[in-house]
Parts: sequence; C-alpha cells; structure tokens
Amino acid sequence: QVQLVESGGGLAQPGGSLRLSCAASGFTFSSYAMSWARQAPGKGQEWVSGILGDGSDSYYAESVKGRFTISRDNAKNTIYLQMNSLKPEDTALYYCTKAAEPNSAYDPYHYDYWGQGTQVTVSS
Repeated sequence: QVQLVESGGGLAQPGGSLRLSCAASGFTFSSYAMSWARQAPGKGQEWVSGILGDGSDSYYAESVKGRFTISRDNAKNTIYLQMNSLKPEDTALYYCTKAAEPNSAYDPYHYDYWGQGTQVTVSS
C-alpha cells in the first residue's frame, strides 16, 4: 500500500534552515508528481511546492518562492524540501502528497495520499 513518511522537522530560529524529507513506497514513484503542503494552527491547508515525476519542473507558492527548494531522488523514492530564510509564519505541520494520476499535468490539489506530517516551528 502507499506510504508517505515525512521527517526533518523541528525548531529553527528565524533566518535559519531546515531540510524536510518524504520517503515514499507502494507505487511507481517516478511516475507521479509530488507536493508539499502545510497547515498552521487554526488555519487551513496551504499548498507550498510541487515537482513533476521526472523532476523536470517545480512549482512554488508565492509565500515561499526564493526561500524554499523542492527536489527528488527517484532512486531513493524520496522528495525533499530545503527551507532557508525561515520566518515565524512558516510554522506549521508540513506533509507531502502524491498526485492522483501518473504522468499528468501538475495539479497541486488533485492528490490521493498524504503523510502524517512533520512539525516545523520557527521561533527565537
């Protein structure tokens, strides 16, 4: 069955960095776009970033553009989110999602599985 397991969250100071990982299993990883989303306390889900199955293109929310970088290693069935210049407003539960359809145009809201998430807290 499909499993998505996030890791790498923690406490960071404003201006600091964290690198999140999402290990995937149970499907042909390289065929599916993957995304990161987040949910802050008391707020709704926010899409953060996405990457195509072959890694040829990536997408970012305006709120993280220039600070976050998404990447993937298809040999390891893992995606990453490098987060730099962190701000307190980046505090949230971050989770990865799997696109619902293989080899399809990127749609951040058309996904069928998501992980349990990893908590990121940005505070001094």
